[in-house]
Amino acid sequence: MRAFGAVLIATILMTGAATAQTLDEVRERGYVNCGVNTGLAGFATPNEAGDWEGFDVDYCRALAAAIFDDPAAVRFRALTSQERFTALQSGEIDVLSRNTTWTFTRDVSVGVDFIGVNYYDGQGFMVPAALGVESALDLDGARICVQTGTTTELNLADYFRTNDMTFDTIVIQTAEEARRNYLAEACDAYTTDISGLAAVRATLPDPSGNIILPEVISKEPLGPVVRQGDQQWTDLGRWVLNAMITAEELGVTSDNVDEYRASTDNPNIARLLGTEGDLGSQLGLEADWAYRIIHNVGNYGESFDRNIGAGSSLDLERGLNAQWYDGGILYAPPLR
Repeated sequence: MRAFGAVLIATILMTGAATAQTLDEVRERGYVNCGVNTGLAGFATPNEAGDWEGFDVDYCRALAAAIFDDPAAVRFRALTSQERFTALQSGEIDVLSRNTTWTFTRDVSVGVDFIGVNYYDGQGFMVPAALGVESALDLDGARICVQTGTTTELNLADYFRTNDMTFDTIVIQTAEEARRNYLAEACDAYTTDISGLAAVRATLPDPSGNIILPEVISKEPLGPVVRQGDQQWTDLGRWVLNAMITAEELGVTSDNVDEYRASTDNPNIARLLGTEGDLGSQLGLEADWAYRIIHNVGNYGESFDRNIGAGSSLDLERGLNAQWYDGGILYAPPLR
């Protein structure tokens, strides 16, 4: 048993060493491979020119900006919920930025690391207003569209079991498939993260004719994911997100970042923008890595507003995703 254990530990260490080179591979390749949703309004969807846009897309562009000073140095791979972890584990993508819920099992047993939360969400239900349903507790016996391979399936089963209700599952693979089934009245309700419901509702012919029920039946901390075994890449990915959050906290935007970079008396801003300290070298990046993110992509609030917030068709409130000093729980560790 001792010999077997030694071999197992050696194998794990060798595997870790073999994979601890993602940043070098990305630099040599010249771009980041990023896994995103197959199409979810506000989060990840190609525009008319075929360019990917959205809140999750912005994270990948921020990662590319930090490394290459070029937010376009990304190639996007559209993945279903069932494909996403396999693509990450196999090395087909470097990072998964696809409205993915951080759970115990995924964090511990799937061979991936969640680097933080970029959107605090919860699962809900959407129904046609004409159905006359006012509560999820009125859905006993309903046909419900749900994406397979998701925490949504498990939460749905738990909620109905807890409330002694029954339902028929209409299994779908993508948000677009859910939209088609919902419009065709193949299901009475659609359940997913509330942000996802808002995204689908925004694309319906009559958004106002569909309501999101008041119940929030789960906690869904969504965030980017990387493979286990490469601490440098995990750290880099985590602090790209934290830099965007910190920039908003400090009031540094894409519009004023050059002014702050040229002259600031605030040591926190100076460290963020690389004019003081050596944070970049600790990540294997240039000193101005965070400046590149803010200059090219913007801070967290800018990305939120233009993609899913007040400046978008989804018009989602910040809610829990507001900064910690503004009634939310968004909070980045200090950059120092």
